[in-house]
Amino acid sequence: MMAVGMSAGKTIVVLGLVLVGVGLLLMLGERLPFRLGRLPGDIEIRGKNSVFYLPLATCALLSVVISLVFWLLGRR
Repeated sequence: MMAVGMSAGKTIVVLGLVLVGVGLLLMLGERLPFRLGRLPGDIEIRGKNSVFYLPLATCALLSVVISLVFWLLGRR
């Protein structure tokens, strides 16, 4: 029973650290050399009265990062 509690606690701590990291990225977003949502590979089509935006590269990058985090959590 104790091992389950410790595992859940560690998971919550790791998720908290991930949230802090994401928060720091959002706060420092203007100063970073890249901007999420404006990466090369993101598609933006501007019309006369509309804008179509498809963040392909951003979605791919976030998918890789989230997959890596879950893979690391699954190994523990």
